[in-house]
Amino acid sequence: MAACTRTLLKVVTGCRRQLLSSSVSSCPVFPTNNIPIRTFAAVKAKKKFKKEEAAAAAVPEVKKVKRVVDDAGRHKPFGKTAWAPVDDVYILRFYPRTVYSAADAVELLKSFQALDFTAPDQPVYVDLKLDMSLEKKKKVDPFVNTVTLPHPFKTDPNKVLVFTEDANQAQVAQEGGAAFVGGTDLIQQVTLRNILDDEVVADFYVAVPEMVAKLLPLKNKLRKKFPKSKRGSVGINIGNMLSRFRMGHEYAVESECYVRTQVATLDFPTQHILDNLQSILADVRSHRPADMGPFIERAIVCSRTSEPLWFDSENLLAKAPEDDIHE
Repeated sequence: MAACTRTLLKVVTGCRRQLLSSSVSSCPVFPTNNIPIRTFAAVKAKKKFKKEEAAAAAVPEVKKVKRVVDDAGRHKPFGKTAWAPVDDVYILRFYPRTVYSAADAVELLKSFQALDFTAPDQPVYVDLKLDMSLEKKKKVDPFVNTVTLPHPFKTDPNKVLVFTEDANQAQVAQEGGAAFVGGTDLIQQVTLRNILDDEVVADFYVAVPEMVAKLLPLKNKLRKKFPKSKRGSVGINIGNMLSRFRMGHEYAVESECYVRTQVATLDFPTQHILDNLQSILADVRSHRPADMGPFIERAIVCSRTSEPLWFDSENLLAKAPEDDIHE
């Protein structure tokens, strides 16, 4: 019995050795040096609760507000050296820009001309920057207008061409000083051919309402000078249109918000220059819709050879008669 038991144990032991040796030889051998061993468990991402997400969505984003510096109580303006220089020669960027009254600015232009020995009859220009913005991101459309100055600086009247087929209106136009007068015959026989060839040139073109449709062949050639009721160059009162355009001064809005035009010559008396400047400022401001605040943001006056001078346009407009402003 004991012999049988020992024999069975030897057989079991041999089978065990055989199994272990075969399993070890069949498994591939990998190097154990480069095997990463993680000694800790990965932290799970913290889930946001619905209440926290709703609270985060309900908080509005805070917009950055541009800081406006109030210089009222300062001994000097923000970013400048002082309010006014103490010497006659100084660097402009270190001091606030001087804004003169209109009368002082004109007097300075005259003094510049005397000191520089430049032409006394040189033109005087005004440069206006307009606030063309309206409500809901809309803007005022650029406009062109003709204003009658109280003291014209042009020696020769403008040439005006009148389109009309009525004999009485044609006679009124000729008596009023029109350079050219005609109707359909003038368009077909003379005006169409000569205007397109630049032989008949006029400063302004006016017409009666019945002639506008017949002038369409000239639209590309005349462009901005094409008669329009919005500009006052289309109407039945030939006499008023002639008196306006023969002695009128035209200005236009350029580069979306700028008005640059001549107002007088420097040899004019100071009051005459101020009267012309006042008329142009009042006419420009009349194109601003009501209750929209100030229209002229910046006003500069200069002569052909002088430096630009900033002046207070609101103070000058406050002195203008109400009739001139509403015209």
